[in-house]
Amino acid sequence: MTEKKFDLNIEKILESWEPAHAVREIIANALDEELLTDTEEIKIFKRPDGAWCIRDFGRGLNYFHLTQNENQEKQKHPKVIGNFGIGLKDALATLDRNSIDVEINSSHQSFRTARLAKGEFGDVTTLHAVIGPAKFPDMKGTEFILKGLADEDMEKAKQLFLRFTESSLIESTSKGDIIGRDTKNDASYIYINGVKVAEEANFLFSYNITYLDAKIRKSLNRERTNVGRSAYTEAIKRILKKSNSRIAAFLLANDLKRLSENESFDELSWVDVQIHAISTLNALGDYIFVTNEEVVNNTSIIDDAKNEGRSLIVIPKNLKAKIDNVKDASGNAITSLENFLSAYNESFSFEFCEADELSERKKYIWSFLAEIVDLYGGLPERVREIKLSKTMRKTISEDNTLGCWDPLEDNIVISVKALDSLECFAGTLMHELVHAKTNFHDVTREFENELTELIGKLAVKLLN
Repeated sequence: MTEKKFDLNIEKILESWEPAHAVREIIANALDEELLTDTEEIKIFKRPDGAWCIRDFGRGLNYFHLTQNENQEKQKHPKVIGNFGIGLKDALATLDRNSIDVEINSSHQSFRTARLAKGEFGDVTTLHAVIGPAKFPDMKGTEFILKGLADEDMEKAKQLFLRFTESSLIESTSKGDIIGRDTKNDASYIYINGVKVAEEANFLFSYNITYLDAKIRKSLNRERTNVGRSAYTEAIKRILKKSNSRIAAFLLANDLKRLSENESFDELSWVDVQIHAISTLNALGDYIFVTNEEVVNNTSIIDDAKNEGRSLIVIPKNLKAKIDNVKDASGNAITSLENFLSAYNESFSFEFCEADELSERKKYIWSFLAEIVDLYGGLPERVREIKLSKTMRKTISEDNTLGCWDPLEDNIVISVKALDSLECFAGTLMHELVHAKTNFHDVTREFENELTELIGKLAVKLLN
């Protein structure tokens, strides 16, 4: 076979492309062939003569692969990178423009590039592939030999592929992969089927999108770089919402506390991702989701949750309202402060104690019990007993409950903490006596009216 000239017909050269972009296309084609033929991994190495070699072990490059046609085989496979014959031709043109010699070998032919006259128009020169007989008819696959390619350009090209990075995989889902952020360069990267297409400065994770919808396919321009965020936002949401990883969910949920300060990573601006992260964590472990205000105002309840081994996740107030009716993957309600308190009180039991167990100071204050009851006007008929307890049920509105009316047992229960002072004991007992008499709840108009009437009667007694 004599050499034949194949006009590459490149009308528009990608001036913005550097040698690394050209090498990227060659590596991408090699990776696609590896995937399509299920052959051994491609090899990239530097030869003793200084030339770089990219080798796959597939079916071998043939001259018709240089035509600019859609590759039906690649289009049908969801994991391949290239679909057209454009990438290789652009790569050859870019390498030629940068004075990098290219030699291609396969079992079908050998290839090199040259600038030759375009047909019968001797004054017009274009880039051609010069195709000759195969040098190695028995070889498997295709090898590209690049002479004059700088080592740093090869490294740049390799870093455009997820396979050749040192990235840490957090989780694989049916829609794509969640990958650790590049902390060294303080950046996150977006990959599509393993090829980097964008960089994000304020993403919590990097992502490899493996499920390509029509919007993403349309966005994969000829350059395959700087794909806009609008093209892949929904794809990343799909990946995150398919995630069941404790690590991913915890990192997302833990960043929620910075949301109100506009300092969180950008994924946390997506409400559906916020809710999914909380739901995932709720199903995976012992967490409690609270607002900053709840942390400040309910220290005792928060301490109880921590003592149970629950980790605190602080969330914005507006998000709290959105998770009220959310169920996690196991069908459980999200452990908000209210839900934790409800479960806590359901399993609660008083730890009653006798007066002789008290300190001398508290015994002295407790001794005024009968006088306070008399001052009130006597014990309401429904009250069976006034008891002391070391433990009390808790409420969100009253973190340190000092007394309560127990209508099921018809008892008034006073916390031993109320005996820290006579004023506290007298006030708490009077408060609960009103509850016992009226059976009205706190902060109701009826209860407030009864309390006002009691204060008036006490004032009259003192004035007389």
